[in-house]
Amino acid sequence: MENHKSFTYMGRTFSDLSVGDNSTAFSDCNSDRSGEFPTTSSQSRRLLLACASDNSDELIHQLVSDLQSCSIEEQKQAAMEIRLLAKNKPENRLKIAEAGAVKPLISLLSSSDLQLQEYGVTAILNLSLCDENKELIASSGAIKPLVRALRIGNPTAKENAACALLRLSQVEENKMAIGRSGAIPLLVNLLENGGFRGKKDASTALYTLCSVKENKIRAVHAGIMKPLVELMADFGSNMVDKSAYVLSVLVSVPEARTALVEEGGIPVLVEIIEVGSQRQKEIAVAILLQICEDSVTYRTMVAREGAIPPLVALSQSGTNRAKQKVTYPPPTVQQLQPFPFFLSLSLGFVSLVA
Repeated sequence: MENHKSFTYMGRTFSDLSVGDNSTAFSDCNSDRSGEFPTTSSQSRRLLLACASDNSDELIHQLVSDLQSCSIEEQKQAAMEIRLLAKNKPENRLKIAEAGAVKPLISLLSSSDLQLQEYGVTAILNLSLCDENKELIASSGAIKPLVRALRIGNPTAKENAACALLRLSQVEENKMAIGRSGAIPLLVNLLENGGFRGKKDASTALYTLCSVKENKIRAVHAGIMKPLVELMADFGSNMVDKSAYVLSVLVSVPEARTALVEEGGIPVLVEIIEVGSQRQKEIAVAILLQICEDSVTYRTMVAREGAIPPLVALSQSGTNRAKQKVTYPPPTVQQLQPFPFFLSLSLGFVSLVA
């Protein structure tokens, strides 16, 4: 993980200019939706047992055996029941993995039957909700088949593959492997073209993966800036926060800052500071700090977009976190009050406001 850079101004260092707590912006990925399968009465009885049984060991071993059947229908039924067992009883997730289900489930991800592939992807996702299973799933070779499902699967398989990759990316050692497997462009595509759930899952996965520098560059080259800017500009998308958080981890690399400006991101960030929620304003300020740090050109662009009045307002009425990012009233330059620290530090406006 990269450390956030400290800023020094007039002998004082400001090291906590990060975007802060993102826990409410990024909830963890969902497991699959239940109640979506048409079943016969005998299948319904078995599914009920699968979801409710307290002594499921025997059933689990039978289902693992059925995963390796020559019958696609038997494989589908077994994968469906395993995914429900893992979804509804957390304690079963470890049991299922220990029973040897992971490798046969991974083999289903390469099936030409897209429904069977979807069931396999979602079973893997539900097993990955157990932290103890993540290393086993990755070491068993799940990453490349999950990326394949993200590329060619049906919409549900793509969403659940993104979620599963997110879960695996929470193990630091997996982040580069996932990036090198071709997942980043596919996640960017899902962010741009998926439904709301797909966009949410893709943004969360990208946020996690892009703590690694090489994945940031992959994301920029894959064209991530266009959908991020579009989603941030659309306050009805319910994706402003998530998109801004993804952008906040990307702009530490020069390629991302250049792409952001080229895609018209500065006016969007200024608009967020003007009309966004308090948290959205704080994220936007933190991003602009990084953009303007070493670029007179970008400082001028931000100023010309009308950033000064909303920054002044934020410095006076924002939360303590926002004020820390925006204001700086050192004793030796009291004449600058209440002008924002942002102006004197990143926009270089000491001479303009003195």
